[in-house]
Amino acid sequence: LKEVQTISSMASIHYIRQKEPLGLGHAILCAEQFIGDEPFAVLLGDDIKTSEEPALKQMIQAYETTNQSVIGVQKVDVEEVSKYGIIQPKNKSGSLHEVNDLIEKPSIEQAPSTIAVMGRYILNPSIFSYLKTIERGVGNELQLTDALRVVCEKERLFALELEGQRFDIGDKVGYMKAMVEVALKRRDLRHTFLSYLEGIVEKERANNFSH
Repeated sequence: LKEVQTISSMASIHYIRQKEPLGLGHAILCAEQFIGDEPFAVLLGDDIKTSEEPALKQMIQAYETTNQSVIGVQKVDVEEVSKYGIIQPKNKSGSLHEVNDLIEKPSIEQAPSTIAVMGRYILNPSIFSYLKTIERGVGNELQLTDALRVVCEKERLFALELEGQRFDIGDKVGYMKAMVEVALKRRDLRHTFLSYLEGIVEKERANNFSH
């Protein structure tokens, strides 16, 4: 009961439903009335990050250093660039890149790097004005990537290479991997769950051997 009550008092929760599937840019635009003129974070629920220092905390520190919009990124295999927004970096300091441009889901030939946007953003409120001026892009949707390209032109945009492990739970196998890996990180679950997994592996080996 105490745990549930603590959660309910952590923050004031507002929610709004995106009534049409018009893209991430449109979804963010729907939340403008709640944000006003403050910088804000965007966390996509199908990207799970595990790290000693939370991904959002890493990004807040980068924002406090730059005072500019920051996107979370990680390097991906070249074969996967068509799944993501890909940045074109121009300057780098440690794990922080200044972004020259972005391309949404490019082909391997079009991709300017293998550094992909990973579903974590800290944005200045000026993004709303850019979202209102861009046209629909890939998939006939309002793409946040297109608005971020305007940020690159009119302001400055930074990309932070996030530490830690990332799971794409929009993918069935990625979802299952996340459940297993996160469970094994919990002290209250690890011993029992690991024994269960070991039992499954031994049973599968025995079945394969008998066949």
